[in-house]
Amino acid sequence: MIAELIAEIGPLWHERHQARLTERLRQRAVGAGAKHRFVFIDRLLATLVSLRHGTTHDVLAWCFGVDRSTITRAIGEVRPLLAQRGCTIAPDVRLRTLAEAIEYLGANGRTGIIDGTEIRVRRPAAGSKVRDKFISAKTRQNAVKAMVLTDADGRVLFCSPVQPGSCADITQARQLGMVQLLADGPFMEILADAGYQGMGAQTGGRVITPPHRKFKKNAPAWYEERHEQQRKAHSSRRIRVEHGIAHLKNWRALTRHLGRREHMSDIVQAVAGLLSHQQTAAPDRGLRA
Repeated sequence: MIAELIAEIGPLWHERHQARLTERLRQRAVGAGAKHRFVFIDRLLATLVSLRHGTTHDVLAWCFGVDRSTITRAIGEVRPLLAQRGCTIAPDVRLRTLAEAIEYLGANGRTGIIDGTEIRVRRPAAGSKVRDKFISAKTRQNAVKAMVLTDADGRVLFCSPVQPGSCADITQARQLGMVQLLADGPFMEILADAGYQGMGAQTGGRVITPPHRKFKKNAPAWYEERHEQQRKAHSSRRIRVEHGIAHLKNWRALTRHLGRREHMSDIVQAVAGLLSHQQTAAPDRGLRA
């Protein structure tokens, strides 16, 4: 996998590096001056270690024998390139947008599952206008939220950019254009939890959520039993998305982020792309990891 990433990301990084050198007026020729001691392979490895194990930049700088600022700059250059790779579903097929993921599910008659996941982040500074914007209504902690779409086996097909933790799951899905994509696309099943109730009517029944309670008080005994059976059946079908999210959270960068919140979208999408690549390369091991 490392060799494939080097072959794919290396030329993109070199192209961007050359573009930065030539986009401004210079007093010396491109390529003159001191040469990089921190080569691209080491930059990629430092980024992968940071994402997988949450290793601090100070520790990485000591391991690679460079300055902390060099590690920070290297990760900032490589991480967006990993985020742009998209989710791998076959050696030659990748899904980079929600529209592509929906089209893939519809073309193959597959069932999709969506859910939101929260990642704890640092609280905005006192006096900031967005100080309360990141507080999650569910956990009452500062967090950002991403929407994850998997297939029925729990394989990650798409992971959205993050929104502040106060954003509701259904609101994020609507902002991503999911209602329009499903309403205009082929008929398919998208399983979701109660946080997405209301999308079923907007998408022609394509989004399936847990059944509503018809009796709020004095429900017959037979109805309580049937309602519980229906909810359990729905939960057992959509549990795979929870497994997919658990695999994402195995990457320490997504357990709790202590850096800049502005980088979270790249971090989440980079991890999703790397995880899907791993699952495609070794399907059985990837789904159990």
